[in-house]
Amino acid sequence: MTSLLTSDDLFLFNQGTHYRLHQKLGAHCIEGEGTYFAVWAPSAKHVSVIGDWNYWTAGKDELRPRESSGIWEGVIKHVGHGTRYKYAIVGPDGVKREKADPFAARAEHPPATASIVWPTHYEWHDAAWMKTRGSRIAHSAPVSIYEAHLGSWRRDHNEVLGYRQLGEQLGEHVTNLGFTHIELMPIMEHPFYGSWGYQVTGFFAPTTRYGAPEDLMAMIDGLHARGIGVIVDWVPAHFPTDEHGLGLFDGTHLFEHADPRRGFHPDWTSNIFNYGRHEVKSFLISSAISWLERYHIDGLRVDGVASMLYKDYSRKPGEWVPNEDGSNHDRDAIRFLQDFNRAVYAAYPDVQTIAEESTAWGGVSRPTDHGGLGFGYKWDLGWMHDTLKFLERDPIYRKHHYDELTFRAIYAHTENYVMPLSHDEVVHGKGSLIAKIPGDPWQKYATLRLLYGYQWMLPGKKLLFMGGELGVWGEWNHDAQLDWALGNHPAHAGIARWLGDLNAAYRSQRALHVGDCEASGFRWIVGDDRDAVVLAFSRHGDDKDPPVVIAANFTPVPREGYRIGVPRGGYWKEILNSDASIYGGGGIGNHGGMTADQVGYHGQDQSIVVTVPPLGIVVFAAS
Repeated sequence: MTSLLTSDDLFLFNQGTHYRLHQKLGAHCIEGEGTYFAVWAPSAKHVSVIGDWNYWTAGKDELRPRESSGIWEGVIKHVGHGTRYKYAIVGPDGVKREKADPFAARAEHPPATASIVWPTHYEWHDAAWMKTRGSRIAHSAPVSIYEAHLGSWRRDHNEVLGYRQLGEQLGEHVTNLGFTHIELMPIMEHPFYGSWGYQVTGFFAPTTRYGAPEDLMAMIDGLHARGIGVIVDWVPAHFPTDEHGLGLFDGTHLFEHADPRRGFHPDWTSNIFNYGRHEVKSFLISSAISWLERYHIDGLRVDGVASMLYKDYSRKPGEWVPNEDGSNHDRDAIRFLQDFNRAVYAAYPDVQTIAEESTAWGGVSRPTDHGGLGFGYKWDLGWMHDTLKFLERDPIYRKHHYDELTFRAIYAHTENYVMPLSHDEVVHGKGSLIAKIPGDPWQKYATLRLLYGYQWMLPGKKLLFMGGELGVWGEWNHDAQLDWALGNHPAHAGIARWLGDLNAAYRSQRALHVGDCEASGFRWIVGDDRDAVVLAFSRHGDDKDPPVVIAANFTPVPREGYRIGVPRGGYWKEILNSDASIYGGGGIGNHGGMTADQVGYHGQDQSIVVTVPPLGIVVFAAS
């Protein structure tokens, strides 16, 4: 019998180190013979393939077990491209379960649940991009990310757009705004649209809601042609309990822990992978590799890392199983994440992995051989929460909470950070960014521009959820498109223009990005003026790069005649001012710049006297 599996494949799979299982398991068309099927179901009594050709009748097209590997395989004639199928698996309990293929390359459009035989054929045109992409997402590169949910970014008469249309329109929009990368919320197949893609059943299949796999490839190819990288959310933290999914796959707890204290997630009412099982590790890491290999993805943002690291995450006493020493770290998950990062960077050293990790876990973005988890970047959720909490306060009280702004500097260089303003902050009753801000419309617009300027000027890569550029008033609604009409309003158009200029400065001023992940890239100038609620700091690149000085005013009172020390003499050009009239501001500024005085201040030999506009931020570059 024809088989794609060698003895080495079986050994590596059972050892947990086969990271390209998508090339071996699942459904693969074999010219002149039909389709080869292979599925892991070690406790099954019988496994057969059901589909349109055999009227979904179990037992007609049986697979055979391959040695003691737990894999069932076989070739079925007259089955080819586009055929719907499932596995009929009889477990040790005698119950027949109809399961979608865990390795399927395509699935039916939900709510239908069958897998589809789908060998992908696409001719890529992004060779030039692939040669340079590593330098575009490196720690010293300007990386600004536009986070998007494809089903609600833009619609046509409330119908979702396809991958190709989205690629064209998103590409143009993101190019105009100056972002370097797009991050797509999970596009793996998921049965419930309202999960936003975070309840995955198809870990190797892009959702059919927006088209075929080749359509997604064309979308990514087109974005690469525009010079835009693509990051995809990947969800190894849990999977849904839908009957056609991975749960009780062969009649046993195969992919998940049997003990609900380890195998069931109370927050998401979903199953948790058994990270200590070798074959599960091979499955998950193969999923990650498949997206990099098949779809030329440039980065993987890993969702829910904190929930994986702690056995007691969101659990009360008695609801979790401590380690032998009573500790709460999930050592299996830690090893899995380290192995995942080692495998990804070994295969694709020019991509990045990004952790959504919300605790103070040490070394998330540090090398595994130094005890770290091995991620390239970590989301700085602490900055996001502290800053938004600060800006939600009435300005009259902000001086009492000044530490919420300055605290980040204590830990800013312990990890390689991405600074997110993500979808999580504009859902579940939290309100939109601009709606969180107190005051009249002028204060709201000014503060939103200040927030973006502050985010872009601090060290760390940048991420903004879609709609942030429009200053949308309402919460994100996954069942509707963004309020694009706001772009015609001058104040909202000014926000988008401001973001475009922030991205342009971030790219062009090396001091603003070269030191994003280095302690030498940031120096305080003013970090103690809580009465005025003003911050000032400088950004630095290499020795040859001109420094940049930033001053931010978090009150609605202009700060005129404000002297700040600067790291060198000469002329300091005002390159950004959030209060400029072109952004909808009041036009309070510094007439283009000033020459430094030979007056020592803030520990510097020279200083400049500036006007910091109300609820504004100004940026000066040394000439």
